[in-house]
Amino acid sequence: MSLGHTILGLLESQPRHGYDLKRAYDERFGHTRALHYGQVYATLSRLLKNGLVEVDGTEPGDGPERKRYVITDAGITDVTQWLATPESPQSHVQSTLYTKVVLALLTGRPAAEVLEAQRAEHLQYMRELTRRKLSGDLADQLLCDHALFHLEADLRWLALTAQRLDELARKVRA
Repeated sequence: MSLGHTILGLLESQPRHGYDLKRAYDERFGHTRALHYGQVYATLSRLLKNGLVEVDGTEPGDGPERKRYVITDAGITDVTQWLATPESPQSHVQSTLYTKVVLALLTGRPAAEVLEAQRAEHLQYMRELTRRKLSGDLADQLLCDHALFHLEADLRWLALTAQRLDELARKVRA
């Protein structure tokens, strides 16, 4: 996810201080990892340099003056284009797990154990996500569903690879 575009989107509704942007980000998107203040201010600096935001005013604060940022027309155009551009599906053609399976086969180690250990790890994480989903708000539920669907696809791949392990071993060792 583009932090710059996310900040632009948050600024589109109203001008905000960096502190307010961090709080709005964390409330909406920081369910698994909160944003650091340094990231907010570094991003705002880049957006300001690129003409996508402007300083709308300053106010005294407990420490240094607090700058209030507002999105520019160029910033609105930029975030509009970003929202309209579909994300590229992530390609897992050469995943780390596949590499581990092949290396296990090449070195005579039990590749089935690599697959089973990964399957157990996936199932444990799915249980954690399911517990989180049951007690979470709508945003948490949707984020957990997204992760669970990906993990289910991974489990199908693990099962298929386990079924075809002998064939893969013959190809790898040939």
